[in-house]
Amino acid sequence: MRTPPTPPGLDRQSPEPMQGVGDWGVDGWDGVTERAGRLRMRTLVTLRWMIIAGEALVFLVAGLLLGFEIPYALCFAVIGASAWINLLTGVASPGQRLIGGWEAVAQLSFDIAQISILLFLTGGTANPFILMLLAPVTLAAATLTSRSVTILAGLAIASSVLLAFLNWPLPSMDAHSFSPPLTFMIGCAIANIAGIIVITGTVRQAAEESSRMALALDVTQAVLAREQRLSALGALAAAAAHELGTPLATISIVAKELAREAPTASVKEDADLLIAQAERCREILRRLTDAPAAASDEVHERMSLLQLMHEVIEPHADVKGVRVEAIVSGAPGVAAPDIWRMPEVLHAMTSFVENAVDFATSEVLITVRFDADTVGIEVRDDGPGFAPEVLAKLGEPYVTSRAGVEGGRTGHVGMGLGFFIAKTLLERTGAIVTFQNGRPRGAVVAARWPRKRIEVTAADELT
Repeated sequence: MRTPPTPPGLDRQSPEPMQGVGDWGVDGWDGVTERAGRLRMRTLVTLRWMIIAGEALVFLVAGLLLGFEIPYALCFAVIGASAWINLLTGVASPGQRLIGGWEAVAQLSFDIAQISILLFLTGGTANPFILMLLAPVTLAAATLTSRSVTILAGLAIASSVLLAFLNWPLPSMDAHSFSPPLTFMIGCAIANIAGIIVITGTVRQAAEESSRMALALDVTQAVLAREQRLSALGALAAAAAHELGTPLATISIVAKELAREAPTASVKEDADLLIAQAERCREILRRLTDAPAAASDEVHERMSLLQLMHEVIEPHADVKGVRVEAIVSGAPGVAAPDIWRMPEVLHAMTSFVENAVDFATSEVLITVRFDADTVGIEVRDDGPGFAPEVLAKLGEPYVTSRAGVEGGRTGHVGMGLGFFIAKTLLERTGAIVTFQNGRPRGAVVAARWPRKRIEVTAADELT
């Protein structure tokens, strides 16, 4: 019988930021969200062209249609210089090149400086287009490291403060300039600063969640692919044992006949060796499959609920100090279903049981209940339960940096991402997964399926 590989555990004690996933071969959280070079040069150049085009359009409308008194020569000189630099940047650097670190900070700082100069020439913080300062900072929040975002946000905030005190008059539609009171200018600066902080923080949080989710889903796909390969290997080994049983038996019979009728001692010795080697082959196949010789590939595609429980608890049956027990019960008059052998279910339930064994005081109970419409599995232990701060995070893709849990029995690595993987795998099979603390103590993880989603029916057997 195939034993699913030990997955990352499910931490109950410390919702630390993601630092690594141990043996699963992916970078930690710091390696994903803090990695330089997630901003493409093409994106930067395109954003700058959008800003330049918007600025030029605003000044053309303000001058030709509305008649605002604006220092157009200086303003278009600044816009032209920015367009020239952007053109050189686009030509000199491949559009697909990823930039990060100080190069990205320098590029976006230039954009902030260019926008700030135009705002200085056209009224400072009283100019409603001060919102343009949000564009470079927002792009940084979505693609760069926290340090880079902090630097650029600080630069935009400093520009907002300076523009409240240092600026040319706000343009007007007549020859008389309009100078708003200082309190109004400071209020506009404060509003812009608040916008920078709130929008940058929101975009940053969304980008981090997106990166974390993408990483976790990639790991989930890798786990599922490996489980499917192992499951296919188990079925292939069972089929091989079944198919090779007959020729090996024939070889044994013929060899015994040769040994009995051997004309010389050397021929009898060779026949005995052939018998021993054939028996050795049969023993190897038995160990590979751990299943009856009559098993076949079709049989291994389905399993009873008792077989499922046996495979789930078998890796933990010999753990000292903890009794692992499984119970299968159903509604009166309802026959127990056979279910599809799904690597997702085997891997996820083994993860939950491993975690329960690691934290249990003396007992882990797995309960399977079924009725005419649903099949549910509940893993309950008598340990300390989930810590409140961890319970709020369960199901999210985070892991901890600790190599194991103090006092834990399995010493598994990467505790938290494993819960996300298990939950995601079960949800892909149609399950609803819940987790809570039991009464008076312990943790409870439950999964429930519509029976039709996992049951092998007579119609399925005919197809």
